Amino acid sequence: MTPAEVDRVLSVSVVYLRPGLAFERRLHLPAPVTIGAAIAASGVLAQAAELASCAALQVGVFGQRRTTADLLDDGDRVEIYRPLSIDPKEARRIRVAVLRRRRAGRGSAAR
Repeated sequence: MTPAEVDRVLSVSVVYLRPGLAFERRLHLPAPVTIGAAIAASGVLAQAAELASCAALQVGVFGQRRTTADLLDDGDRVEIYRPLSIDPKEARRIRVAVLRRRRAGRGSAAR
């Protein structure tokens, strides 16, 4: 790493969304900086208590999955992903079952 790279300041943002909270913070951090360090510096862990209990955060940069140990580049947007509340296949099964019940109810009312 050259001396110019060490003195460089990166402009990055950290984002996290959940119902009731839209967190976005732009940071200016000295290079090199990891995703984990940017998340810690952003203060999101204090505002979203559910993240503090996660042992391994699911993160990405511009929609590409990364680890918290990966280094950031200037202009990167760190995204913190929430765990799925329900398996997508199970959600589809539930939606189909509800639609079938509605259709069955309409069919008996028409007779």
